[in-house]
Amino acid sequence: MKVLVVGANGDIGQAACDALSERNEIIRAGRSSGDIQVDIADPASVAEMYKKVGPLDALVSTAGDAHFAALVDQTKETFMIGLTQKVMGQVNLVLQGLDHLNDGGSFTLTSGVLDRDPIPMATNAAAANGALGGFVKAAALEMPRGLRINVVSPEVLEASMPRYGNWFRGHIPVSSQKVGAAYVKSVEGAVTGQVLIVE
Repeated sequence: MKVLVVGANGDIGQAACDALSERNEIIRAGRSSGDIQVDIADPASVAEMYKKVGPLDALVSTAGDAHFAALVDQTKETFMIGLTQKVMGQVNLVLQGLDHLNDGGSFTLTSGVLDRDPIPMATNAAAANGALGGFVKAAALEMPRGLRINVVSPEVLEASMPRYGNWFRGHIPVSSQKVGAAYVKSVEGAVTGQVLIVE
């Protein structure tokens, strides 16, 4: 299958690419790296990306920022970062991708652990993750042409612990291999409307 991975350069993106590349053609996209560049928060950039890559069998998104700060320091503007980037960025990929995926294709989005097991400073990320889960469950009911949609929700990765370990005290990290398997299940399997938890 021809699979576009957006956010391919990050720890989760690399795990997805490594697992999916065994049986699929991978196109890597990122904000400033990869085979093609895209800003998922900009609908025009997303449209241009789809135009360049042509028809796809699957779209995998591991992209999207959130703003980490104490709740008392969050403002409407800072809170919109996660809603604009992580939520609407990935929703943009789906809405515009409906006409670019082949029949029976799939979308796989990425949320994370923080809506079900939160940490301090992460209200924005937790809200974004919960929104993505709700979107995928509802969108699956209306997917045309046999398309499927899921969201992978991983615990913090072992590969990310050197940078983020101080934030995730008490969390047990998961391997890149285990996270990659969830993307294989979503892309190459048959499930839809699911939050695929990896922990």
